Amino acid sequence: MTKPIVYGPAYSTYARTARLALEEKGVDYDLVEVDILQGAGKSPEHLARHPFGKVPAFEHEGFALYETDAITRYVNEAFPGPDLEPSDVRERARMTQAIGVIGGYAYPCLITQIFVQRAIMPMLGNASDEAAISQALPQAKTCLEALEKLIDGSPFLAGEKLSRADLLLIPIHDYFSQTPEGQRLLGNAPNLKRWWEGVRSRPSVEKTRPSLG
Repeated sequence: MTKPIVYGPAYSTYARTARLALEEKGVDYDLVEVDILQGAGKSPEHLARHPFGKVPAFEHEGFALYETDAITRYVNEAFPGPDLEPSDVRERARMTQAIGVIGGYAYPCLITQIFVQRAIMPMLGNASDEAAISQALPQAKTCLEALEKLIDGSPFLAGEKLSRADLLLIPIHDYFSQTPEGQRLLGNAPNLKRWWEGVRSRPSVEKTRPSLG
């Protein structure tokens, strides 16, 4: 069987989610680096894979795919290994809800507005936009409160087992928790703290952890 390919930089949260799904399923794959911070996402080669110039893109035995939710769904259904979706209809709906919250509300404020400004801009030689960070904090607080409520007393976002929702949140939490704002807000999120302690040492998480050196 031809190995699937993930196109995207190791530092990308979304590319990491795709890789986490493959790791959890025990699938051998290749990572082809596409450094979007250096403009590689806009190259003709990558635009042929992803017309919007984003990451990740994915290929398996001639089947091309983009958008992280589609990729993780395909990985879960196309390969043997542990099921990354709950079997219970309500837990499956909860997983879908969590994915919507994380992608639609949490990522823009936790990563784009806070982590990128706090960590990536200085790495690129630019000053952090403190106004953008401050503006994002109320939404960040709302997102964390929503995720706290979704987890409740469960070990994972959608109940008793790891799901695609957890794989989407892991890279985002990993980055956000490294910012002063993340450390402060997550200090008031005991369910997320318990969840993170349970997932952070999984082999898939350790193997895909990026270095921003």
